[in-house]
Amino acid sequence: MMTLSGAGPAPASAAPDNREAVATRVFDAPRALVWEACTNPEHVRKWYGTACMSVVSCEIDLRVGGRFRYVLLGPDGNEYAFSGVYREVDPPSRVVNTWGFEAMPGHEAVETGTFEEDGEGRTIMRMSIVFQTPEDYAGWAGSGAFGGWSETLDRLAEVVAALR
Repeated sequence: MMTLSGAGPAPASAAPDNREAVATRVFDAPRALVWEACTNPEHVRKWYGTACMSVVSCEIDLRVGGRFRYVLLGPDGNEYAFSGVYREVDPPSRVVNTWGFEAMPGHEAVETGTFEEDGEGRTIMRMSIVFQTPEDYAGWAGSGAFGGWSETLDRLAEVVAALR
């Protein structure tokens, strides 16, 4: 299991049988607000992806069996779509969904997000992505995904701060 905690880059290597990436962030905001920032398309458009990309479409049907689809426009002019299906939705504490890059069908991962309040008005968000195979994980990690994930979570923190 690879862990990305706080800001900054994470190591890009792991055991050869690794299939999981985990990120943990603490937000100075109540979990209902962090949940809102993570599940409302109006807010997701502002933080999903890296700063060099823009979200051109953000669809969220937040219910078990519902789908999400995010389309990003890259600096190269190409569109990159990510989508999945919600398996569990327990607001504002837990969400589980499939997640895949549409250009690579058949390689969906399972993403789990948990949101816990620490009793002092902060929210601990833990995101886990479990890939089907070590090769899928290695391809994701080798693409620079840890740096992109870290930047995306930084952008989420900015949106949460603005919502406060």
